Amino acid sequence: MRTTICILFSLFFTTTILFGQSTKKFIDTGSISNQFDYLLTKSYKYKDYKNVKTNWILKLKSNVLDSISASSKKVNDVNSIFNAQIKSIDSLNTALSISKESIFSLENKTQSISFIGFEFKKNLFKTILLSIIAVLFLLLLFFISKFKLSNSTTNQVKLDLKILDEEFEAHRKTALEREQKVRRQLQDELNKQKKEN
Repeated sequence: MRTTICILFSLFFTTTILFGQSTKKFIDTGSISNQFDYLLTKSYKYKDYKNVKTNWILKLKSNVLDSISASSKKVNDVNSIFNAQIKSIDSLNTALSISKESIFSLENKTQSISFIGFEFKKNLFKTILLSIIAVLFLLLLFFISKFKLSNSTTNQVKLDLKILDEEFEAHRKTALEREQKVRRQLQDELNKQKKEN
């Protein structure tokens, strides 16, 4: 009999401990809504009222305050992360705008050429340069044609001068021969007249 009482006592004690632990564990680990439900279902009913154990209400209060504190901490953490991300986004936007300005400036520099202190767009500069080269090439062709024309004219004039010189030399020789012939005839006539006188 004594063993039976011991077994019953130990069984009762174990059941109470297990029930107490499961209750405590349920209140500690369940959600706040589950804890309120548990509190309402396990409390004693008296007319329209419910009698709740004080330690359960205190435990629930503690759990609610802990949950509120944890939620506040999470909200604060999320807010600090959010603020840090906003600052990071702002700094990235600033860096992006600086990069865009730098890219725009570099594109302008690569699209323009500075020549004798003036800024020209590349296409305009190429057009001006090609126009100058074309004009110089046309002038070169013009002067080459003028030179060839002048050179051929000069060569023709030299040839005409040479022919004229040859004709002049031939005429001079002919005139010299005629003059010599006329002098001889004159001398002969003078000599005839002297002989006759």
